[in-house]
Amino acid sequence: MSTGRTHSSEAGTGSTTGGTGGINTYKGEDRALRADRLGTPGLLLSVLAASAPLMVVAGVMPTVFGVMGIVGQPLLYVILGVVLMLFGVGYAEMSRHVHNAGAFYAYIARGLGPTAGAGASLVALVAYSAMQVGIYGILGFEVSGLFATYLDMAVPWWLPALAAVAVVGVLGWLKIDLNAKVLGVLLVIECALVVIFDIAAVSKPGPEGLSLHAFTPETLTGAGLGTALCFCIAAFVGFEQAPVYAEETSRPQVVVSRVMFLAVGYAALFLAVSSWALTVAAGPGSIAGTSLEQGPGMLFGLTEERLGATFTDVLHVLFVTGMFAALLSFHNVVARYAFAMGREGLLPAGFGRTSRTSGAPATGSMLQSLVSVVIVLAFALTDGHPVGDPTAPVLRLFTWMGNVGALGVILLMAAASFAVIAFFLRRGAGRAQAPRLVASGLAGTALLAIAVFTVRDFDVLVGSGPGSTLHWLLPGVIGAALVAGLVYGAVLRSTKPDVHARIGLGNEAFQLEKAAENAPAPL
Repeated sequence: MSTGRTHSSEAGTGSTTGGTGGINTYKGEDRALRADRLGTPGLLLSVLAASAPLMVVAGVMPTVFGVMGIVGQPLLYVILGVVLMLFGVGYAEMSRHVHNAGAFYAYIARGLGPTAGAGASLVALVAYSAMQVGIYGILGFEVSGLFATYLDMAVPWWLPALAAVAVVGVLGWLKIDLNAKVLGVLLVIECALVVIFDIAAVSKPGPEGLSLHAFTPETLTGAGLGTALCFCIAAFVGFEQAPVYAEETSRPQVVVSRVMFLAVGYAALFLAVSSWALTVAAGPGSIAGTSLEQGPGMLFGLTEERLGATFTDVLHVLFVTGMFAALLSFHNVVARYAFAMGREGLLPAGFGRTSRTSGAPATGSMLQSLVSVVIVLAFALTDGHPVGDPTAPVLRLFTWMGNVGALGVILLMAAASFAVIAFFLRRGAGRAQAPRLVASGLAGTALLAIAVFTVRDFDVLVGSGPGSTLHWLLPGVIGAALVAGLVYGAVLRSTKPDVHARIGLGNEAFQLEKAAENAPAPL
């Protein structure tokens, strides 16, 4: 395999030791993120923040209960937790061997080949970007509602959304350990308030009393099960981001895998208990009807009955800060994917450089901020009712983008599961790896099945109705990204074989290059 010298000259990084605009252009240093910035607590808080627990409890859970009629949502989180634990077995083992900010596509490239990695890189960039931008819609709508309720001011949803884009963009330039502290504070407070509600719901149950009915298998029946799987698995999104920060952690061989299992276990327990608490508070027999009628307002109504108006007001504010934490978490991930792609020649070389002052992937951060501004403005300009109309920012921007992103992440997890198997089989995996390979195979098969359900029921996911072009157009965004990435990978294989061979190697390729340059000349 080439050491990548040809690509070094093509990328234009050369061996200069200067730079402009605060971007580190030292050869080698600009291609690596700053190490030892995150330990287990910082990394755990960073990845958990992406799941926005309060947004899931207030937004996702009522949708699954009401629109899809799945009363057994708590059991569903337990089942999905098991599936994702199986996925994590191979994924975590892979993280011990591959440290790359382009985690998903790097793993897929190392297992299924560089061309497949190129396809996965574009899918990852589009999927995580879509998930982040979608949250701006619901954040803008919620902040607009707070202004109307407490200040009697009519504020278009897109103004607070754009303000959030600016703040997230600034934080994206800062050190990742500072970002982790911001995320950690917001996440701890958010989760604490949800736990207080859970305790209050159990202490003061609804008319049907303290019931475990939601954990019985018959509660999973219904036409909306396939759609519910996509919604519920999206609530776990975040744990798989841990390897993205591998280059910035201390002892990545230990920390990354530990954080993934802690994140999945915590998310499964937290989501199962919180969704069960909702059924207890509203009553298992009434939860579907109440959720359908009240939507996200159900949590706040149940909270006010038990904990009072002041607590509920604080919960509304934390609902916004929780979404902000998720925005920042996704922004950091997209920026690092762009950095990894720039470093390996899949994007222009400028994306593969870091800020000299903070070590953050500054150009990738700027790219995501620009994409966010463009999409928010596009939805704002096509919105005929910019003030107080929930159908525009929430049902369109949040629902469309969120589900497109979720589909992409599900497909990436499935592909990564099979890539793990291929990677270790090519390395002559023995009996010691057999359990991990079996776990990866089971997880990959389950995730593929969920992806099929997701595409089949996409009209339900986005509320477009049967026969709508959105049924195929929106999933087609992920399909188009995959095809474009595969074609690009094939072109690189023919025209720039050194660049193609480097896909997925990350900083390892440049370490090999440095070793080759420093090797003594043959006699």
